[in-house]
Amino acid sequence: MADYKLEAAKAAFKFIETGQTIGLGAGTTVLHLANMIGQDEGLARSVVLVSSSFKTNSYLQEQGLNVKSASAVKHLDIYFDGCDQFDKQLNALKSGGGIHTTEKILASMAAEFILMGDDTKFVPQLTTTYPLVIEILPQALQIVLAKLKSAAYPDAEIKLRMGDQKDGAVISDNGNLLADIYFAHTPHWQQLNIDIKMIPGIVEHSLFYGMATKAIIAGEKGIRVIMPEL
Repeated sequence: MADYKLEAAKAAFKFIETGQTIGLGAGTTVLHLANMIGQDEGLARSVVLVSSSFKTNSYLQEQGLNVKSASAVKHLDIYFDGCDQFDKQLNALKSGGGIHTTEKILASMAAEFILMGDDTKFVPQLTTTYPLVIEILPQALQIVLAKLKSAAYPDAEIKLRMGDQKDGAVISDNGNLLADIYFAHTPHWQQLNIDIKMIPGIVEHSLFYGMATKAIIAGEKGIRVIMPEL
C-alpha cells in the first residue's frame, strides 16, 4: 500500500529553496519532510527551521539542523503543517496535539502556509467530526465555560482535557488549560472564528480560518495541489 503521507511530503519538499526560513508543524507528514531536508546536505546547511512541536523540534535538533525558537524569528517563507480536516476554502481544523496557538503564530508569520497530508483530510465543507479545541487561561475557566454554554453555543458539549497518566487537567505548552468543544450542529465557521476569540480568557482556538494558501494531498489519484476556492 502506498504511503500517501510520504508522497505528500515529497511533493511539498519541492517548494523549499536554499536560504529560506521554514516552519514545521507536527505529525507524520511533517517528520517525512524534515527527514528529506536533513538528507539534502546543501539545503540542510542553508535553511533555518522553526517548529511549533516539541517532538518535531527534538527530531530536528537530533539531525543537527539549524533550529531557532519561534520567539527568535518574525518571518517565515513557508509554514508546513498537517490537519484533521480542511475544506474547499482551505479552512482547517487542527484538534489533536493541543499546540494550535503556536501553530497559528507560525502560520501567521509565513508568506505561505501549506497544508499537507493524505486526501482523506479534504472535505467540501468542514464537519463536526472533530472537536474545536480551545486554550483557556486557568483563572478564566469557569467564566469561559459559562459563556460558551449560555450564550454562544448552548447545545455544544465541552470537555476539559484530563491527563491519562497523571491526576488533573492537561496543561498546554503555554501553561494553560485545553478543552474540546463538540458541536451538536455544524456551526457557521466564519462567525465561530470571531465569536470564540471574543470571549475573554480564551487564548486561541483550533480553527484555522482563511489562513492556508495551498494544500498538498496524496491519494489513489496521485498528488493534488489545491488552492483556496473563492
